[in-house]
Amino acid sequence: MAGVFIADPSLLSPLLPLPSARRSFSLPERNLRLYRNPSLLPASSPCVPPCSCAAGTLDPEPSEEIDNTSLSTRLEGGKDRRRAVRIAWEKLVRWSRSWRSKAKTDVLERTKKVAVLGGGSFGTAMAAHVASRKAGMEVSMLLRDSDVCRAINETHFNFKYFPEHKLPENIMATTSAKDALLGADFCLHAVPVQMLDSHVCIIFIPEAKSFLMTFGVAAMVAASKDKKLARAAQQLLASPNLRISSSRDVTGVEIAGALKNVLAIASGIVEGMNLGNNCMAALVAQGCSEIRWLATKMGAKPTTLTGLSGSGDIMLTCFVNLSRNRTVGVRLGSGEKLDDILGSMNQVAEGVSTAGAVIALAEKYHVKMPVLTAVARIIDNELTPRKAVLELMSLPQVEEV
Repeated sequence: MAGVFIADPSLLSPLLPLPSARRSFSLPERNLRLYRNPSLLPASSPCVPPCSCAAGTLDPEPSEEIDNTSLSTRLEGGKDRRRAVRIAWEKLVRWSRSWRSKAKTDVLERTKKVAVLGGGSFGTAMAAHVASRKAGMEVSMLLRDSDVCRAINETHFNFKYFPEHKLPENIMATTSAKDALLGADFCLHAVPVQMLDSHVCIIFIPEAKSFLMTFGVAAMVAASKDKKLARAAQQLLASPNLRISSSRDVTGVEIAGALKNVLAIASGIVEGMNLGNNCMAALVAQGCSEIRWLATKMGAKPTTLTGLSGSGDIMLTCFVNLSRNRTVGVRLGSGEKLDDILGSMNQVAEGVSTAGAVIALAEKYHVKMPVLTAVARIIDNELTPRKAVLELMSLPQVEEV
């Protein structure tokens, strides 16, 4: 349509109050009576050619001339873009379906028993997820607390961590390692990170527990130098609610998974001290760099640190209120004592124990890690949060790397 303009401003009422000055509207914004030819204007129209309105606008001042083909060109261009996006999405969906059909295996069908080591929030969430994948599969939870064990077996509730979520009936809890592991096809290690042995290769994201138990959408990483084992973990655990990525970079996944808890304490301290969003962004960015520096010195791949087990886990742990480590930091920043904080928690904040290892690793690999080291000093009661912030801000101004 060429030279589109509103013939009579009174047609705007009652959609808009009629101002004394004329106003212009583009075609898609209002469903009004429009005229494409000035000769069709009613005699009562306040606009007659060759006033500035004939240029295609009701602005009292002359404006740039509208190309007669610009509107149709834009509309066609928009259709082309939408068509291209639709085609790209359809190709992605077809590729995904083709990949899934080729990747089908009988891993889940062949699995008769899965052992889950740990009965905390993450262990319970993992056990519930795996048990829901196949009703005929036994899921055995190895616990230390006999009361929790008894409650799970008798009521199918873990009242300590998830009192509102009933567990699948094919979950059995035990305090015997022999009973838990005997005949198990898979063993999932779901205890705090500082208790992980170096030979355990499957690492998961702890904060995903809340999404699993509420049937939300979550993602995890299965890391193993054995590619077949990582793929088996994918096939066992992947579901419409849980996406599993695989990685061979066990070092990168382990280091990111451990140190992000220390960084989460730092982010909580910033929140507790009300230092603002700019400070929070700067601190987390610096912490991510420090984790990357150390991890790559230890042989990790830089891409791992920008992936799900790196940046993804860091964002979740540093910015979500459900994070145990962030909660510790918030309370520290608010002035509470560490002993009081830990004494009031029924879950483990891994970053408290891991912080001490940061200094040793930084010295061993000759990496400067000011933010994470400051957290360790706060944990050891050598610095107050406010003093730590002042010392960090007084560090030399350097080039970003």
